[in-house]
Amino acid sequence: MGLTAVLLVVAAAFAHAGWNFFAKRAGSGGAVFVWLTACCSTVLYLPVAAGALLVDGVPPWRSWVLGGVVGAVVQAAYSVVLQRGYAVGDMSVVYPLARGTGPMLAMVIAVVVLGERPGALGVLGGALVVLGVLLIGFSDGLPRAGAGLTGVGFGLLCGALIGVYTTWDAYAVTALGLSPLLYEWTSTLLRTLLLSPRALADPGRAGRVWRAHRREVLAVAVLSPLAYSLVLFAMRLAPVSLVAPARELSIVIAGLLAWRLLGEDRPLRRLSGAAVVLAGVVLLGIA
Repeated sequence: MGLTAVLLVVAAAFAHAGWNFFAKRAGSGGAVFVWLTACCSTVLYLPVAAGALLVDGVPPWRSWVLGGVVGAVVQAAYSVVLQRGYAVGDMSVVYPLARGTGPMLAMVIAVVVLGERPGALGVLGGALVVLGVLLIGFSDGLPRAGAGLTGVGFGLLCGALIGVYTTWDAYAVTALGLSPLLYEWTSTLLRTLLLSPRALADPGRAGRVWRAHRREVLAVAVLSPLAYSLVLFAMRLAPVSLVAPARELSIVIAGLLAWRLLGEDRPLRRLSGAAVVLAGVVLLGIA
């Protein structure tokens, strides 16, 4: 993986950990919070989408619609499941499990379906990333029945959805030839429309979530598309089987945020897992 792709992935990791931190702070917002962030992102990034159309031109409408619809459905499911996971579990458990199982599944799909061959160093690097993520996620030992188990369950489900949408993203920006910026904006717009009936069924709740978490809404609205677009550009420069695990550097940043700002414990065990993640990222960088 080249230097440009590595830099894009590192920048995306910081943005991704940041928006998840703010999403955790608004964990009780549920699907309404997801809808509000999608609405704001659609408006804020409209000039960016317009610029992408001017630079890259209008894509074939069938590819545009297909890419946007599938991306929106999977991302909407992921966003709602993640927000629910943050409502019932610790960020330092839900996030590592989601980010750890996702790239592993994405790598398997990329190899089996897309025919990619990441090489020995790429496979070893991806395995180290996943191992480090799991060390962090299970830093308290195996979870007991109850809320912790619920958080683990949502984390694993998020991971499965991440694997699906990561592989689809790579297909959308490579095989379908969609501009990463336009694809991200289109998916966000369609995600807003998908969630609108549920959110507008109770306008009072939408108003309460906005008043209580407007800062978190705006932070996620800015950082989430930014992180996503950076990764999509990286996927144009390097195989998805390498980009998907490398972006999990965000787990190191998220672990520090959860410890220092959210008061979640076991920092030594989780930072040890972070060192394993960094080793995996280094291998991916030279693969």
